[in-house]
Amino acid sequence: MEPLTEHRGVAGPVVYGYLRLVRAASARQEALTASLAEYCRQHELQLSGVFTERSASATVAFTGLLDVLALPDTYGVVLPAESHLGPKRIAADQARRIEAAGARLLLIRGPRRPRPAVTTLPARPAQVELAVAARSSTPKREGRPCLS
Repeated sequence: MEPLTEHRGVAGPVVYGYLRLVRAASARQEALTASLAEYCRQHELQLSGVFTERSASATVAFTGLLDVLALPDTYGVVLPAESHLGPKRIAADQARRIEAAGARLLLIRGPRRPRPAVTTLPARPAQVELAVAARSSTPKREGRPCLS
């Protein structure tokens, strides 16, 4: 009798990492590579390689990444953050090229969402009723106000 699936080594979807580290120490590269590996382990993905761009103008690593995305059974690309694709205008083009290759773009830390400068809490229903009643020109009913 064969072992159950849970007891066999089953490979997850194949992904490749991409790092853009123009002025970063080797310790930073090691830490980011380790974070990619940990993310893949937690999400049952098979990290098959990490492409690292070391120059701001060169795209050798990105071209290599696009080449492996054409391989069968490649699921996607894992990045620590969208900023690793480059400046905003370049990053948008790089993301389109990854998606055009049929791969998913997986971000460990997703895009930042703008936070409002001022947070306005909604009024409670009782406050709204009292405010409307105070502005109303119609005569009020006698009795206690309803605060439901």
